[in-house]
Amino acid sequence: YSVWALPPAEVRDRLKRLMSSLRAEFGGPAFEPHITVVGATRLSRDDALRPYSARVAAISRGSFFYQCVFLLLDPSPQVMEASAHCCGHFGYQSSTTYMPHLSLLYGDLSDEEKERARKRAEELDEGIAALSFEVSSIALYKTDTEDKSLESWEMV
Repeated sequence: YSVWALPPAEVRDRLKRLMSSLRAEFGGPAFEPHITVVGATRLSRDDALRPYSARVAAISRGSFFYQCVFLLLDPSPQVMEASAHCCGHFGYQSSTTYMPHLSLLYGDLSDEEKERARKRAEELDEGIAALSFEVSSIALYKTDTEDKSLESWEMV
């Protein structure tokens, strides 16, 4: 399971349009816009989270399938505390420092394709790199990271 913070409906709709355009051009599976608060781990169904503000710091690209092209979020104390709270609650320990992000595109692209997709995201939604929104809900998702089609992923 994973715990995802969900952007508000109006932001989610904007992100879905951007993500759909990127998928049409670069491929990859469809997924819900989310900020991973706790990565794939064994979890219970119960959790609570106080609302917090999230601010996009940059459009970036990563080095693996699930972080192909993403919105890098400002690691504000509120954002980092939300992750730390959930990680502590579930006993989740990561080998890397939490990097708050909202993926726009999943895929196995070359560095050149990732950079084109990153630039394309800027073109498709010029203000996306300055987006701020409140996170007031989270969701528990069953996520099998071996399933790159995401067909088995489901909201619990």
